[in-house]
Amino acid sequence: MGHSPDSVIVVGGGIAGLATALRLAPLPVTLVVMAPLGAEAATGWAQGGIAAAIGAGDDAEFHARDTLAAGAGLSEADVARNVAGAAGEAIDWLVGLGTPFDRAPDGSLALGLEAAHSRRRIVHAAGDGTGRVVLETLVAAARACPSLRVIEGQRAITLLKDATGRVAGIAVQDREGRLGTLSGRAVVLATGGLGGLYGSTTNPLGATGSGLALAARAGAVLRDMEFVQFHPTAIAVGADPMPLATEALRGEGAKLFNERGERFMSEVPGQELAPRDVVARAIFREIAAGRRVVLDARMDGVEERFRGVVALCRANGLDPLRAPIPVRPAAHYHMGGIRVDGAGRASVPGLWACGEVASTGLHGANRLASNSLLEALAYAQWIAADIGGEDARPGRPDGAVMPVRPSPARAEIRALMDAKVGVVREAGLLDAAVARLGMLAASGEDDLALVAWLVADAARRREESRGGHFRADHPLPAETARHGQTTLDERFGNAAGIRQVA
Repeated sequence: MGHSPDSVIVVGGGIAGLATALRLAPLPVTLVVMAPLGAEAATGWAQGGIAAAIGAGDDAEFHARDTLAAGAGLSEADVARNVAGAAGEAIDWLVGLGTPFDRAPDGSLALGLEAAHSRRRIVHAAGDGTGRVVLETLVAAARACPSLRVIEGQRAITLLKDATGRVAGIAVQDREGRLGTLSGRAVVLATGGLGGLYGSTTNPLGATGSGLALAARAGAVLRDMEFVQFHPTAIAVGADPMPLATEALRGEGAKLFNERGERFMSEVPGQELAPRDVVARAIFREIAAGRRVVLDARMDGVEERFRGVVALCRANGLDPLRAPIPVRPAAHYHMGGIRVDGAGRASVPGLWACGEVASTGLHGANRLASNSLLEALAYAQWIAADIGGEDARPGRPDGAVMPVRPSPARAEIRALMDAKVGVVREAGLLDAAVARLGMLAASGEDDLALVAWLVADAARRREESRGGHFRADHPLPAETARHGQTTLDERFGNAAGIRQVA
C-alpha cells in the first residue's frame, strides 16, 4: 500500500502509535518510525503491566480515586474516570488480538499489586514482560493490517501546515540526511517521552522528546513540562540506559535497605509501596549522604514471577537470588507534554497526540504505576473515533524544511539535567540550567537542548513541591494546585533564532 494524501500520519511505533494506527482501520494510515518497527520503543521495556479495575471488589471509581491521589492535585477527575472506565474494553481488545496475558488457575486474568493501588488490578504477561509481549502482539497485527503502511528509517523533523494553519503533513529525514514530505488528513504524535535527556535513565536513549519539539515549533500548547517521574529502583550497575527493577517486586514484598542494613522506608507511610516520588527522594537522600541502597528481593517465586529482572541482573553480573540489588533513582516517565483534550486533540488544528508525549490530565504531578499503557490504549481509541468522524480536507502543506543534525551537546545536556534538574531541585541549580540550555537551544537547531530547556524553565517557574517536582527551597505544595502551560513563542520568542515552521 502506498502513501495516500488522505492518510492519517502516525509518528511513533510504541503502544500509543501502534494502537492508534490499528484503531483507525479501515482508514488509510501511514506509520512513520525511525527504528525497525517494535525496536527502541519504551513500551517493550515496561515491566509492570496495565492497570485495569476488572477484579472482584474493584471498579473504575476506586481506580480513579487512586489515580487522583497519586496525581497530587493535578490529575483531572473526569479524565481519570474515563480512562479507568475504558480499561475493560482495552484489555478485551488486546486479548482479541491474541495477547497472551498471564492467567490464574481458574482461567481468569491474573492481577498484581503495585504501589499506591488500593486493589490488585495490574494485568500482566510473561510475568514482568508485559510491555514486550503487548508490543509483539501489536507489531504482528500492524504487519497484517491491509490499511496500514509502515515507513521505517525515517525521522519526522517538522510538522507542515497548509495555508489555513492546519497541520497537513510532516517533513521526514532518513539516516543519510535525505529529506522528504508526507501529506495527510491528520497527524498523530506518539513519540514517547524524554528520559534520554538525563544521564541516568531507564528509557531508550532515543527518547529525547522529539515529538515535544515538533509540537512546540508548530505553536502547540505544552503543559506541566517540569513533571518528570524518577523511578526509585533503577539497577545501579553502570549500564546506559539503566535496567529496571520493577515496582511489582516491592508489591510482592521486596524491601529497601541502606549499606548499614537499615530499612529506611519502615517509618514512611506506605513504606516501600509509597508513591514513586516519595520512594525516589528517600533513596536519593541516602545516596546523597554517601550511603549505598539495595533492594532485597530474595523471596520465594522471584525467579518464576520476575524472569526479566533476574535476567537483567545476571546479564550485569548480579544474582538477585543470592544478594540484594543495588538501586538508585533514574528518569523514567514524563507526566507533562502536549496539552490535549478528551479526544487527544492538541491546540493546533490537525494535530493529535497519544501516550507519553501527551498531557491528557490523567497523570497530574505523579503517574500512578501501570496507568501509562492504559492511557495510551484508551486515547488511541478516542483519537481514532475523533479523526474518523472528521470530514477534514487540508490544503497542500507548505513551508521551508531544514535538515536536522544530531545534538553536538548531547553528553553535556544529559549530565546537566542529572545534576541540576533531577530528583531534588532548587533555584540556583535551575537558573544555571536555564541559562546554559537557553544558549544551546538558541541556535535553533538543537531539539534536545530545546526540550531540556523547556523542562528546566518550567521547573524554575514552579516555586512549590508537588508530586514528581521537588524544590528544596520550596518544600511545601502551594495552596492551590495549578497546571503550568506554555508555548514556544511565549517563552522563547523568535528573537532567539528558534527554528519556526510556516
